[in-house]
Amino acid sequence: MNWKLACIYALSEGVPQRSLWVALVVGTILNLINQGDALLAGQRLDLTKIALTYVVPYFVSTYGAVSFRLHAAQQNRGPG
Repeated sequence: MNWKLACIYALSEGVPQRSLWVALVVGTILNLINQGDALLAGQRLDLTKIALTYVVPYFVSTYGAVSFRLHAAQQNRGPG
């Protein structure tokens, strides 16, 4: 795997912005599912869980975009 190219793809061409939107939407939904009862009851929320519930979708979305672009670049180079 070309790590330098992967980092370039992860930080360019709108990937961070799209990943952020995915993280905000998915993270909010998952937080409501996982901690909604505590939120409605006025109980203390687990800040680590809240953070991870946003960070994980961000990285998954970024990984998907980078993986797709690396595969497309490899296909464009052709065989061997």
